[in-house]
Amino acid sequence: MNATLREVYRRLFDALGPQDWWPGESPFEVMVGAVLTQNTNWQNVERAIDNLRRADLLTPQALYEVPVEELEELVRPAGYFRVKARRLHSLLEFYVTRYGGSLEAMLGTPLETLREELLAVRGIGPETADSILLYACELPVFVVDAYTYRIFTRHGWTGFDADYDTIRDLFQGGLPADATMFNEYHALLVHVGKHFCRKQNPKCEECPLEDLLPDAGPLEPD
Repeated sequence: MNATLREVYRRLFDALGPQDWWPGESPFEVMVGAVLTQNTNWQNVERAIDNLRRADLLTPQALYEVPVEELEELVRPAGYFRVKARRLHSLLEFYVTRYGGSLEAMLGTPLETLREELLAVRGIGPETADSILLYACELPVFVVDAYTYRIFTRHGWTGFDADYDTIRDLFQGGLPADATMFNEYHALLVHVGKHFCRKQNPKCEECPLEDLLPDAGPLEPD
C-alpha cells in the first residue's frame, strides 16, 4: 500500500500540478474557515469571512468578544449559521482562554495532545481538527474528507467500512511525516473528487488514476 500511496501522489502531482491550498490570508483565518466550511462550499465561506474582514474582526480576541447573536448574522452566508456561530465561538473560547489567541503558544503543545484538545471543543470533529493542525499550524497530519473516502474505496485501497482514523492512519503510516506533502496530497484528492471521481456520473476515463481501478471498474458499496 505504501508504494500505491506514493504512486497516486506522483501521478496526481504530475498531471495536475501544485494546488496552493488552503485559501486564507493568515493562520487564524484558516482556523475560522475550517469551522465555516463544514457542509458548504468555499464560495459561501469566503462571503462569511469577507463579512468578518469588513467588520475588522479577523483577530482572535476581537472575534471572541462578539456576541453569538451578532456572530450568527456575520457568518450567515456559510449556511447553518446558528450552529456554526456557536461552534466558532467554542473554538475561539478555547484558543483565547487556553493559548491567549497565540498560534506560537499553541504550537508549544505536543501534536497528539493538541489534537485531543481540539477534538474536545464542542463541534470540532476529526476533519476540522486536522484541517486546523495541517493548514493553520502546518503540522504533519493528514486530513481525510469525503473525496478521499470515495476515491480510495472505489479503487479498493480501503474498505467501505473504514472510518476516519483508519484512513488517516493509512496515510500517516505509509508516508513520511511531511506537512507540505500532506497539504498537497489532500488538495490533489479534493481536485480529483470534484472533477473526476464525482459522487454521480464519475469521469473515470479522464482521471489520472483511471488505470489503477479494479478490472471491473470502480467499486461501489453492497
